[in-house]
Amino acid sequence: MARILITSGPTRQYIDPVRYLTNASSGRMGRALAQAALARGHEVLVVSGPVDVEYPAGAEVVRVISTEEMLAAAQQAFPDCDGLIGVAAPSDYRPMLVAANKITKTGDPLVLHLVETADVVATLGAAKTHQWLVGFALETEDHRLRALAKLEKKHCDLMVLNGPEAMHATDNQVEIMDRGGQVIESLSGPKEDVARGIFAVIERLLMRGAADA
Repeated sequence: MARILITSGPTRQYIDPVRYLTNASSGRMGRALAQAALARGHEVLVVSGPVDVEYPAGAEVVRVISTEEMLAAAQQAFPDCDGLIGVAAPSDYRPMLVAANKITKTGDPLVLHLVETADVVATLGAAKTHQWLVGFALETEDHRLRALAKLEKKHCDLMVLNGPEAMHATDNQVEIMDRGGQVIESLSGPKEDVARGIFAVIERLLMRGAADA
């Protein structure tokens, strides 16, 4: 039995007390992967941004808001885990300055100065010891080339490719790429079915003995 960390959902980067940058990630894929892992007898810890979905009762869930909070929670949990599935879609940018009060309309364009947030999976990948890592790459062009670059940069063992149509959808279509850049599996259908397929590959390639349990 393994202890698996799953990052899931979006994050929010506030620009003032009521407005924020985010994306359409729903957490459905993270929930489905948690279900797949629990069904195989593993322990699951989910670090989740704000979502409406309910995670399985058997999973331990840590709820966060910002990318910084997601990274901090994941860093705290990671040393005691056997692997990471980084399916979250953390906001890649945050405002350089957060307004203390609600920004008021003036009729003029509003200029936001944004800086990159830390990469959660890459940060954990750089610190891994015995753990395996599975990342997700959502791209709109050059899918495989960009996914391979992410796989190497983030120190992942597998990278799951999908497109923007997966966000807030009940179905997904993915390819799974190994460290050699080869697509070893293609899956499509309801996210629950896709998650079981992804997890079967993880057990077969990254979790010795688990697939035969």
